[in-house]
Amino acid sequence: MYNVSEKQLEKIEAILKEDLIAIGVHCAILIDTAGNTIAELSDKQTSYDVTSFAALAAGNFAAVDAMAKLVGEQQFSLHFHRGEKESIHFSKVNEEILLICIFGQDVSLGFLRLKTTDVIDKIKLIWER
Repeated sequence: MYNVSEKQLEKIEAILKEDLIAIGVHCAILIDTAGNTIAELSDKQTSYDVTSFAALAAGNFAAVDAMAKLVGEQQFSLHFHRGEKESIHFSKVNEEILLICIFGQDVSLGFLRLKTTDVIDKIKLIWER
């Protein structure tokens, strides 16, 4: 499991709330590549089995990284799954951490990609201190 202090976790949760939940993301989850949840924030209107979701997401990311290598890429740093009502956006924070956003049709994918890039930069700054 990724080591994070309580103070760092509070800052990360504030960033997830202000930058992702506030724009309409239903759930933002920060996990390690083993599938352990580091932080999770939701809009309180939706409910997900975050533990199961984190484990499956880590496995999905590992499988897609293996496929990237098969086509000559080092990695695919982001993944996106679009559904009729809900979509999932995965981003790599670093080699050990993934940011997952679950969102509906009311959130623009382009805007979400910009926001997740900003969130990742902010999280990296917290861990560098």
